[in-house]
Amino acid sequence: MMMKVLALLLLPQVAVAFATHSAPKSCSSNSALSGSAGELGLPCEAECAITKYPNMPDSVHPGVLSGQAVVDLLEDAKKKGYAIPAVNCVSSSGINACLEAARRNDAPIIIQFSSGGSQFYGGKGLDNTNYRAAIAGAVSGAFHVRTMAEQYGVPVILHTDHCAKKLLPWIDGLLAASERYFEQHGEPLFSSHMIDLSEEPIEENIEICKTYLKRMSKIGIMLEMELGITGGEEDGVDNSDRPAEDLYSKPEEIYQVYKELTPISEAFTVAAAFGNVHGVYSPGNVKLEPKILSRAQEYIAEKLGDKAPADGKPVKFVFHGGSGSDINDIQESIGYGVIKMNIDTDTQWSYWEGIRSFEAKYHDYLQTQIGNPEGADKPNKKYYDPRECLRSAEVKTVERLQQSYSDLLCQNILGLGEAQVAENILGPRRGGLPV
Repeated sequence: MMMKVLALLLLPQVAVAFATHSAPKSCSSNSALSGSAGELGLPCEAECAITKYPNMPDSVHPGVLSGQAVVDLLEDAKKKGYAIPAVNCVSSSGINACLEAARRNDAPIIIQFSSGGSQFYGGKGLDNTNYRAAIAGAVSGAFHVRTMAEQYGVPVILHTDHCAKKLLPWIDGLLAASERYFEQHGEPLFSSHMIDLSEEPIEENIEICKTYLKRMSKIGIMLEMELGITGGEEDGVDNSDRPAEDLYSKPEEIYQVYKELTPISEAFTVAAAFGNVHGVYSPGNVKLEPKILSRAQEYIAEKLGDKAPADGKPVKFVFHGGSGSDINDIQESIGYGVIKMNIDTDTQWSYWEGIRSFEAKYHDYLQTQIGNPEGADKPNKKYYDPRECLRSAEVKTVERLQQSYSDLLCQNILGLGEAQVAENILGPRRGGLPV
């Protein structure tokens, strides 16, 4: 059945025949009567069944957000001074760790897929000609997020990361899927997409982004665009040798983007460069200049005059290359309108650290199927069962995201209070290891 749904969503289709200048609202609530739980008849109890949160705008609900709910959530972050962690995921296990961390921190989360991560989600055994595997993998991941986000009771922005010009067919496939999903459900499959044309001339960057924002705004999808270059290397894109000046955006450029995109829709964010670098480097090797964002806000607010927002921050900024960044730079940037920070390298390491520490702890039980320090005839199945080391990876990732939530001032945001301890979760043979 799922394969039929995926095939239906991926059929080519014409653009939706109506347009609005602001993103339409998503479904009014994600209670037991709506969302994946209601559609599929899944159990939906406790936080899964609530229609809104005590401390959130009314439009924000458990599950994947779209349209006005995304705008309202990001405006709330800018107003209250927090940023939402955006974590690149390549597996259902990684997604579950993110959802668990979000609930433990009583906060929203952004789950995102890169093109390479999407391909991996679809499976390395699947041919990726014309981005077939990357499209199907991202759609498959989206269904997983939609199903499980409601169960964890947290609001999720479902996003795709860097999409360079050569990758636009990947986004086209995902937009076609969202347009089809919108026809059936009144909301898109994804919350937002990033178009990264920072390596192209700024005029071309803006024109292509305008074209996509027009298409996306019809079904309530937000656009993230990038100005300037994020240094370092990630997911096969290597900007390690770019000139230093390329790592810093200019206020005039940011205003040009704002002026061109706002008449189409206000549902966009800007990943402006202020020295950002992908990866983790030794202290002193990365020079962030958050005040670039402050100067840009001031410049644009002055241009807008009486039409400038009361907070003096017209732009919602995105912080790329957040892994390993100094907490002072992070929190300073939040004060200048950063509402999202990307995290990949640090959570890649935390996931690996969980597996590595599990192997070190149970090394002597992981060398053969039978035979360990307790006896030559003792079986080791419960140690090499992949659920055990993967759960260890999830635990370490939840712990690392706890730090990210703290750094981003994004704790106790929803008003749900402390998460209840999960019950009935014993592992293999009803006697899981204490990982």
